[in-house]
Amino acid sequence: MSNLDIFAEPSGNNQPKSHQAPKEPKRARGFLIALLVIALVVGSIAVAVPKVLKHFSGPADFSGEVGSAVVFEISQGQTLAQIGNQLKAKNIVASVDAFTKAAADNQDSASIQPGFYNLKTHMKAAEALLALLNPASRNVHQVVIPEGKRASWILDTLTKKTGIPRSEFETALKDTNALGLPSYAKGNPEGFLFPATYDIAPDATAASILKDMVNKYMSVVANLDLESKAAALNMTPQQIITIASLVEVEGHPRDFAKVSRVVYNRLKAPMRLQFDSTVNYGLGKSDIILTNDQLNKDTPYNTYLHDGLPPTPVGNPGEAAITAALNPAAGDWLYFTTVNLDTQETKFTKSYSEFLTIKNEFLKYCSDNPGKC
Repeated sequence: MSNLDIFAEPSGNNQPKSHQAPKEPKRARGFLIALLVIALVVGSIAVAVPKVLKHFSGPADFSGEVGSAVVFEISQGQTLAQIGNQLKAKNIVASVDAFTKAAADNQDSASIQPGFYNLKTHMKAAEALLALLNPASRNVHQVVIPEGKRASWILDTLTKKTGIPRSEFETALKDTNALGLPSYAKGNPEGFLFPATYDIAPDATAASILKDMVNKYMSVVANLDLESKAAALNMTPQQIITIASLVEVEGHPRDFAKVSRVVYNRLKAPMRLQFDSTVNYGLGKSDIILTNDQLNKDTPYNTYLHDGLPPTPVGNPGEAAITAALNPAAGDWLYFTTVNLDTQETKFTKSYSEFLTIKNEFLKYCSDNPGKC
């Protein structure tokens, strides 16, 4: 081969395989594989980017104008997460995470109270939290029932505060099984409508309100172990509540245990209780000084005329009075009289002659303070 032959173009079957052109199908497959890889990468980015952005932008939250009004209820014992779930379900907040984050950033969030609240849909989570912490957002009629009030007074007050007709309360009060009264109440609700401050729900009925009061009573006396402690005193639970109702209306809280002891001492003597409060109850009155005609009026509640306890409680006692009825103070007193209505100073004695002296002290107070007695 001449030197020039090396520049000559090989031809035919003599062309070396290493210099043959690649086949077209292999180029196509490589191109398709490259496209598939690129598609997978782009798809992964499309999935990952929103997650990354969400991580940096925080949980979903509403912004802009709020929506329509909604009444939202928080139940006793609910956690912040449970509240958040309910808020999201009612479309008040956009996400549970947004609400719990707002709660974590606000140290007052632990003070959210159960009840009903006026909120709106599409609220920012932080604004919804502040609304739940604001007493002005509460959708509730709050009713205060003081200790010692009679059932008739309670019905009048509930009617006035809720707008529910008194007749509905009267009807509900007669359905003692629905009220959940204990068997020892013997179908009489007097004494078992527990005095407390009640939040009345917007959809409350006469029956549900009265049942709440009985439920409160049952909870309190369960904690006081009423039934077993009454048995230890040779009393029924109903008798204890009757004594507590006398203690509540006859004495100042600081003297409850001493008034309770007077009741037990008189029952043991035996001697009649001779409490004006029972006479008043039988007459449907609340007079401080009773006339002879009133004292001689024969009703089942006149403890000047009848032995032992009155047939039912004469009001609805609170926890302190019930506790005193279960735990009378040690003492031999048989008489007591409040000698000053301003200070509620009350004097106790075993002696009848000393009692008359104390009584005259009270009458002098009355003459020195016209209109107070």
